[in-house]
Amino acid sequence: MNNKFTKVIFTSMACLLLPTLASAQHDAGIPQMEVIKGLYPGKAYSPYAERSFPSNVYWGETHLHTGLSLDAGLFGNTTGPDTAYRLARGEQVVSSTGLPLRLSRPLDFLVVTDHSDMMGIATDIQSGAPNVLANPKGKEWAEGFAKGGQAAGEAAFDLITNFSQGTIPKELVDQYTPGSPIYNGVWEKIIKAAETYNEPGRFTAFIGFEWTSIPKGFNLHRNVILRDDGHRAGQVVPMTTMAPQGSTDPLELYKWLSDYEDKTGGRALAIAHNGNLSNGWMFPVDRTYAGGRVNKEYVTLRAKWEPLY
Repeated sequence: MNNKFTKVIFTSMACLLLPTLASAQHDAGIPQMEVIKGLYPGKAYSPYAERSFPSNVYWGETHLHTGLSLDAGLFGNTTGPDTAYRLARGEQVVSSTGLPLRLSRPLDFLVVTDHSDMMGIATDIQSGAPNVLANPKGKEWAEGFAKGGQAAGEAAFDLITNFSQGTIPKELVDQYTPGSPIYNGVWEKIIKAAETYNEPGRFTAFIGFEWTSIPKGFNLHRNVILRDDGHRAGQVVPMTTMAPQGSTDPLELYKWLSDYEDKTGGRALAIAHNGNLSNGWMFPVDRTYAGGRVNKEYVTLRAKWEPLY
């Protein structure tokens, strides 16, 4: 996975903007003048000079959850990273509903960004893992999911409520925290899936996760994308928001990103999303929700680690 795209256009709606242009660039480097007339102001002898549109456009997804995420896993997603990458590459897969599914047009890249907090507990609850059943609350949730229907819905909401209030049994928190055998095993699974389905020149499987900061219900989520292969990604574990290891402060996330690059020699970035649900805190004007100031240091760090939105 060393040959990551040197330039990727991250967008979810670009397909609505240039459908004709996208279909006209199958023959790379030989634009059809009758198609791009008016878009290309340069002289015909040099198709690259003064070109007003990108030559290489890649279509992909930077925010996708599998059953390993607490929310997606609790509400019906039973698939994992392997299924996600296979679908993105254009293969036919079986969805969580049991139906066959295939994209009409494969993607060029995909980042599986499962929530870093309690990553993997949803699938273990649904499968009735021994460590979950050994805990009274975990057993209650597992039995609820096993019944299905309303009981499963109540179990899901109860688990989410306990997570948001910080009342999940400490035993289970410890088992699904970075550094634990279970958590580290889930992260290794994510890395392995990306390594397996990455195919330089055809499809890029990025390694990543979602840092799910939501203090007081304010959405400050960031998708973290590593530009590197499993050798580098395997030297770290995702950052979480739960104390004592984690933090809900974006400045601490920037520190994690800096430490990652210093330790591995790799490269990373973060993409914030759903700022409309942050009560204004995603883009603070003078002070941050954590009590910090929007000063030169804050602006510089954010511009470095979050170059796009």
